[in-house]
Amino acid sequence: MAPPSRPGVPPPDESPTEMLPAGRHARPPRTRAETLRKIRGHLPFLAVMLVVAVAFARIGLQHWREGTTELGLALLLAGGLRATLTRTAAGLLAVRSRRVDIVTYVLFGLVMILVSLTITGGPLATR
Repeated sequence: MAPPSRPGVPPPDESPTEMLPAGRHARPPRTRAETLRKIRGHLPFLAVMLVVAVAFARIGLQHWREGTTELGLALLLAGGLRATLTRTAAGLLAVRSRRVDIVTYVLFGLVMILVSLTITGGPLATR
């Protein structure tokens, strides 16, 4: 049994399939310029992820030292892009403040490169 309605207030619609009219929260369709701007905002992150994909492919092909060096280069690329681009242009590379992002990317990139260059031997070493 439906609850009694108050005067002047329509009863709630109980049909889940009925289309509701666009309200004040409805978003107008995106224009081509908005779509291109959104895609451009993700290009720096995409560039870094392409380097990461190449690095993982190299690691998968048993070239783990070169692959981890390339992972470090991807982090250095992320730091360089974050340093030169604005927050909106950096897209997903902008996680924290600019200074913290740059220091974090560059520091981890250098550590990864140094570790990959100093490790010798081991079960994954090429003969």
